[in-house]
Formats: sequence, C-alpha cells, structure tokens
Amino acid sequence: MELEHKTKNLFNSLASPREIFYLFTHTLLSLFLPLSFLLLAKISEIQYYFQRYQKYYYSLPQNFPYILTLALHVNPIILYFLVFIISIASLIHALSDKIINLSDSSTIVQQPRLYIAWILLCVFQVFVGLGIEGTILVGLYDYESFSFVGVETSFLSRLVFLFGLHETTRVWCRMVVKPVIDDTVFKGVDRKERWVEKVVLAMCLGILWWWKLRDDVEVLVVISEAKKDQLMEVGINDFVGGWLYYLSVIIGMVKVGKGLVWIVMTMVCYFRREMRNSMVEHSENDDKV
Repeated sequence: MELEHKTKNLFNSLASPREIFYLFTHTLLSLFLPLSFLLLAKISEIQYYFQRYQKYYYSLPQNFPYILTLALHVNPIILYFLVFIISIASLIHALSDKIINLSDSSTIVQQPRLYIAWILLCVFQVFVGLGIEGTILVGLYDYESFSFVGVETSFLSRLVFLFGLHETTRVWCRMVVKPVIDDTVFKGVDRKERWVEKVVLAMCLGILWWWKLRDDVEVLVVISEAKKDQLMEVGINDFVGGWLYYLSVIIGMVKVGKGLVWIVMTMVCYFRREMRNSMVEHSENDDKV
C-alpha cells in the first residue's frame, strides 16, 4: 500500500507542468555538449573541403556568408577549449568520482559559481547555434559525411566513445545545466536528480548517436590521417579534435572497467555469502546429529 502511494505521488509530480517543462529543458540543454561534438566534426569537414578545393583550384568556389566565416574561424577555437575543459572534468570524475559543483550550498560562493554556469551555458548556446546555422547555409546537413578511404574506426571503439560521451554529458549537466535550471524553475533550490531525467537523457543521447554521431563524429579522429594521405596541411584543430575523441574513449574505457570491477566484486560477495550460509547450515546439521 505504501509503495502504491509513493508510485502515485511520483507520477502525479511528473505530470505537473513545471516538472514537464523541467524535464524538457533539462534534456534539451544537456544535449548541447554532444551537439558541439557533431558541430566540430561538421566544421572539420567544411575546412577539409575548402582546403582540398584550394589545393586543386587555387580559390574558393564562392563567397560564403559572414555567419559561416565566423563559424569556421571563431567557433572551433572557443568550442574546442570549452569541450576540452568539460572532458577533463569528466575524466577526473570518472577516476575519482568527484565533480565540481557550481551550485554550492554556501551563500558566499553560490552566486559567483551560478554566474559561471550561466555564462558557460549561454556561450555554448550562442556558438553551437551559430555553427549549426552556418553549416546549414551551405547545405552540409543534407548530405552524407565525406568518405575518408582507408581510415575507419571499429564498432567497439564507437560504442566505448558513446559511453565516454554519456559520462561527459552527465558531468556537463550536473556542473552547468542543472544549477541554471534549478535557479530558474525552482528559485535556487538544489533539486535532486531523478531517475526519469537520467533515462530520458540517455535515450535521447542514444538516438542522436545512432542517427548522426555514430558516423559523423569519426571525422574528428580520421581527418588528420586523411589529410596526411592527400599531402594536405594538418592544422592544430585537427589534432585537438582527435584528442577530444580519444579522451572520450578513455573516459568510456574507465567507466567500462569500473563497471566490470563492480560486477566481479558483486559476484565474489555473492559467492562468499552463499559459501558462508552453506557452512552455517552444515554446522547446524552436524550439531543436530
């Protein structure tokens, strides 16, 4: 009866307009980070296209809009830096289970940390929006990714990258997105993260990965090899993009390793408990005899 009452209260709270708005906003803003990976991959494709075109034709095919020029030259620098910081924080969290909380309960540091979260979120929103708008102007989202012959990652590497990207997205959500939404919707109350928010975010990230990220994000790791094979100049952005991809793979490997260790330890504890119980039952039977 008590379980039924708690379940009913949970569904009633989830059905409220505030909770629905919170869940929708929480999921949408959390996806800014994986979208930034996709955007960086798309910008790398455009830069590869420009560099290859200049190599053979010595000039660009046309004058592109200013928003595209801004996306090509300004967006990567800022997004690479911000994504790198979030990825390093995610690696630290994966190794030590410690996370930087930007909504500390102390009133002395709460407002400055909250302002940092607001600034980071606004910067991501502006530059991701400008980058996506610029790539749409050239119709890049209407076509498949460029084919880099001879360079391809395995499905296992893609899957481990997904695990690392999921962990990085969760850290991004807890560091930046959650404090901002709590301050806006619940007036600064530090609200506990519910299971439904984790499930919805994981499902949306999985759909985005299967639909676009699974193939397109590989550009970050294969672009350097493709340029070397065609004797093209490899820029610093190409190396940073590859490091971001491998950093996410490392985070995924850490999470998979910790998951395997947890499974092994759980099985060991279970078998020890079973052996202890059997020994107790055996000793009780001997006492009865």
